[in-house]
Amino acid sequence: MPNWKLINKTFLYDNTFNGLLTIVFDCYSNKTLPQKIFPLDSYISNFLDTKIYIETDEKKSTRILNGIYNNIGHDALHNSYYAFLSNESQKEMYILKYLCNGFDIGPSINNMLTLSYVFKVINIRKRALSECHKLKGLLRFQEISNNIFYASIHPDNFILEPLGHHFMNRLPNQDFIIHDKNRELCFIHHNFSYQIIESKTLKIPSITEEEKLYQDLWKTFFNTISIKERLNPRCQMQFMPKKYWKDLIETP
Repeated sequence: MPNWKLINKTFLYDNTFNGLLTIVFDCYSNKTLPQKIFPLDSYISNFLDTKIYIETDEKKSTRILNGIYNNIGHDALHNSYYAFLSNESQKEMYILKYLCNGFDIGPSINNMLTLSYVFKVINIRKRALSECHKLKGLLRFQEISNNIFYASIHPDNFILEPLGHHFMNRLPNQDFIIHDKNRELCFIHHNFSYQIIESKTLKIPSITEEEKLYQDLWKTFFNTISIKERLNPRCQMQFMPKKYWKDLIETP
């Protein structure tokens, strides 16, 4: 991107994927790159930055979304979205450069791993997807009142939505709640639709007596089949990091 102009501006946005795509639209149209991009809710103001808030524009974001799919390919859209879900601190600038250069180069941008921002987008996308894949197997649902299933998670990356969609496909007829306790957000599936809300607005009922019985049975089974002499916590943590244990029924 040799002919692009670097401007001394800090862009702020609403921390949504459509908001970031709006920034991509403006930057590509003007052939300019800001020095920094921050979500508005996590930005710490200082007198050195010249701040500009970029309001999300659905028309612009839709044009960029279609443009990515038609000109760079499905892989680029997949990479950008999952990289956006990561907890990487500078993900916005990496994604911006990756997409803007991709519009000029095309699908082959994904093979240019010598470019730092392409490598970073691919890398942080893999990290977010890997954690999402782990939690598909580690997530533990518990039955609460009114035949609703509830599960808590503590992910590093913001994978609540793709994780929720996975279980919507697996349990289409079941109402459930997945609670991201690190971000205090809940994915609520009810009557074949879903919404993501702040957990402070939701009161989670206690588990049912039948659920308590099944949990006790599972713990008894887990402890019975274990062989005390072969316990290896170090090896166990390699396969299942300890940060996930707090959400597992069978762990102390």
